[in-house]
This record gives sequence, structure tokens and C-alpha cells, in this order.
Amino acid sequence: MTGVISHTDHAGVTTPAAAPLEDLPIVRAPHYGRWLGVAVVVVLVAQFVVGALTNPRYDWPTFARFFFSTTVLKALWVTVQLTAYAAVLGFVGAVILAVMRQSPNPLLRSISWGFIWLFRSIPLIVQVLLWGFLGALYTHLGFGVPFGPVFGEIATNDLIGPMSAAVIGLSIHQAAYNAEIIRAGLLSVDEGQREAAAALGIPQRRQFTRIIFPQAMRTIVPPATNEIIGLLKGTSVVFILALPDLFYQVQVIYGRNGRIIPLLVVAVVWYVILTGLLSAVQFYVERYFAKGAHRELPPTPRQKFLTWVADTRAIAGDRRSQRHLLRHGVRSPRRGPVEESR
Repeated sequence: MTGVISHTDHAGVTTPAAAPLEDLPIVRAPHYGRWLGVAVVVVLVAQFVVGALTNPRYDWPTFARFFFSTTVLKALWVTVQLTAYAAVLGFVGAVILAVMRQSPNPLLRSISWGFIWLFRSIPLIVQVLLWGFLGALYTHLGFGVPFGPVFGEIATNDLIGPMSAAVIGLSIHQAAYNAEIIRAGLLSVDEGQREAAAALGIPQRRQFTRIIFPQAMRTIVPPATNEIIGLLKGTSVVFILALPDLFYQVQVIYGRNGRIIPLLVVAVVWYVILTGLLSAVQFYVERYFAKGAHRELPPTPRQKFLTWVADTRAIAGDRRSQRHLLRHGVRSPRRGPVEESR
């Protein structure tokens, strides 16, 4: 392919100049606004980091002393356990509620809607308190025939301790919110998928588990992960039950030594680390469920890094080759002048 440059003089004579397009220099468009934004962000981040490192009120020696302390690590494990239990139980309950919301049975739909409406209306801390002090309402729980004889009883406080009460409250809260997320994901699947599966004679249970639900997961995963991250931070409400989670234990420590700021920073940094791990898990779960929508899966961070390294080396190699040619008096063909032809 040839690019033509022509010039017309005063006598009306046109002198064309032609050159291959691949010999024309490639000039990248400048992005001044982008680089200005990067500079502003870098300056602001540098100011924050320097201010945090030089401010003695952060008390970094106290932070370092308690960050990996046995007490804090045990409390961190309690927080992880609460998050894991409530996330799993809440997701299972949410799937059941979402399926009930789409049931042709009006009773099941009504029960599901009422459950979601009720437990989305009650604040999380109130739910945890209600389950924690259930023994004040029902001192004993009996086992037997409904409205009939009771075969055995057990004290409510012996059956539902602080850990159980926290898990129940958090799980019900998560189920009520995640049910709508899962229902939205199921509704996002095209109706033609269900019709095609039914036409092939696939049983309804297999339609749901093998066709509908995997496609819905691409829509479910981002908001559901957001809810789990909110749950991770929401576990701090269990301090009301004196359950030694991360936030409660940090409160106990700074209540004794008065080092409020460094102990709060300890909790903040651990919450940030756990949130980062959840975000990484979200990426790989989304990548797994993207198999049915993309021929090539999105590259992982490691693959992106290796690609960037390879591109950087290739660019550096091209620049070295150009400098070598210029030193020996040979002009690079990509930056050479456009030759005139008459």
C-alpha cells in the first residue's frame, strides 16, 4: 500500500511524492491530562505516606508489637471463622430463598418474600442481640410433637452460646440480602436457555445446576463478594456479645494501655489484608465462570506481569537497534524521510 503526497505550483503543475506507509514515522498521541492526574495522585499518596511515617502519634513501635501478637491473631481467627460460617450458610439460605421467590407456588413465594422483607428491615446489631439473648424470651427449648407432648428440654443458653448466636444472626442477615442478588442473577439468564434445555429433555434439577446457575454466577459473583466484604467488617458488631473477635480484642487492649490509635490501625490493616484476599478470590471465581462467555479467559495478574515484561524488553530492544543503526550512519527505515518521485 502506498501513501501519495502531491504539491501543485503556481503554473498548475502537480508534483507527486509517494512513499510506502510503513516508512512513515509513528507518533503516539500525547496524554497530558492523564500524566497530570498521575502526578497529582502520586503527590497526594506520597504526602499521606510521609505524614503517617513521621507522625509520632501513630506510635509505630506499639503497632509492630501488637500486630502479630498471639491475642490479636486469635481474635483474627475468630473473625475469619465468623465470616466463613456466615458466608456459606447465608449463601445456601439465599439460594433456597431465591428459588422459592421464583416458585409457581404462591405460598412459597409469600414465605420467601416475607422472610426477606422482615430480616432486611431489622438492623444487624439488633438481630445479633436478639439471638444472643434468646434465653430471656425462651428459657428452655423442647423437642417433641408440635402442639403435643414434649419429649425433652434443654436450656436455651446451653444450646445457643455467643458464637452460635453471632453465626445465626449474621447468616440470616446475609441470606436475606443475598437472596435478591441471586434472584437478579437467575433473572439475567435468557429464557431461551431454559426453553432449549427443556426441549432437550433435561430434568429441571439438572437444568438449574448445570445450565442456569453457572450462567447466573457471572452476574452474582461481584455483588455477592461485595456483601461478603461487608460481612467481614460487619462481624465487628459481635462485640456486643463480648465475643473476642478482632475489633473487640483491640478495644480490650487499648482500654488497658490507652494506645487507641496504633491499636485501631492494627485492626484496620488486618481488615485491609483480608479484603484484599477476598478480592483476589473474587477475580479467580469470576475467571472460572467466564469460561462459557469468552473463548480466551482473562489473563491473571501473573500473566499480565509477564506480558508487560516481554513488551518492555521488546521496546528496549527496538530502541537499542535504532541507536546502533544511527551510530553506524544508517537511518532507521521507520523514521526515514519520504522520498520524492517525479
